[in-house]
Amino acid sequence: MRSKQELTTAIRGRRRAALVVNAHSRRGRRLYDTVHARLRAAGFTLLGAYPVDRPGELDRVLAEAADLGPDLLVTGGGDGTVGAAARLLAHRDVALGLLPLGTTNNFARTVGVPLDLDAAIAVLTDGKVIDVDLGLIGDTRFTNHVGIGLSADIMQAAPPGLKRAAGRLAYPMTGLGLLARHRPLRVTVRAEGREHTFTTHQVYVANGGFHAGRPITADATADDRLLVAYPVGGPTRRGLLRETARNAAAGHRRTLGDEPFLAVRQLWLDTDRPARIEVEASRTGRPRSGSVWTRTRCG
Repeated sequence: MRSKQELTTAIRGRRRAALVVNAHSRRGRRLYDTVHARLRAAGFTLLGAYPVDRPGELDRVLAEAADLGPDLLVTGGGDGTVGAAARLLAHRDVALGLLPLGTTNNFARTVGVPLDLDAAIAVLTDGKVIDVDLGLIGDTRFTNHVGIGLSADIMQAAPPGLKRAAGRLAYPMTGLGLLARHRPLRVTVRAEGREHTFTTHQVYVANGGFHAGRPITADATADDRLLVAYPVGGPTRRGLLRETARNAAAGHRRTLGDEPFLAVRQLWLDTDRPARIEVEASRTGRPRSGSVWTRTRCG
């Protein structure tokens, strides 16, 4: 496998890429033709270009695009789309290029890719390949976060039309409707020989530095080889709302050493009853799993 510098040189010199855009995402359908044209105008030879209208076809199309042998697989969509591409490309000799076309674009924010389309394309033409961490829950890799509790219920219930119309506000709007009947979980986290137990409506395990479009802490990154576990509030609904607001407003002023963050390389998490889990804002079921880190490449 080529070094980061060798792959960077190949991308800048040969401009061989494949394009996959989630046309079901917030801006994907509207911007597909624009993205295609601007990549060609930037000098890229597109070995294949795919708008994906059906979410169930995304993994297959990404694999088809990667098999064309590009140096760069350009992926347009939200965090779920980016996560699917990162899982595919982990430890492969292809870089992942990001075009943030989703609702919150947490991973793009984490790695410093601009949300403006022209600026993001400029990163693809003039940027460099970097290594980033991936988390692992069960046998599923993730770029950004795993949510247990209310957030998984919100992912299941949030209407796609509301997400397109309201953007990231669709999630709190849906959550307020679910919160009145949501029951808190008793959660036990075991890591590095210690056990941490708390009761909460929501717990996250984050790999990247952003959640809901806001910084988790000032020092959480995608290449620190750490997972960050943290509950949001205690057993009361009021506490959940208070801590959600605090996290959104003060994340950039907090550090991984502050309460309630637990930054470790590996952890095991248990709940007192089966709880839904969402990975990259996609509902995955009700497993109980641990997490470790691995790495991929991102351009």
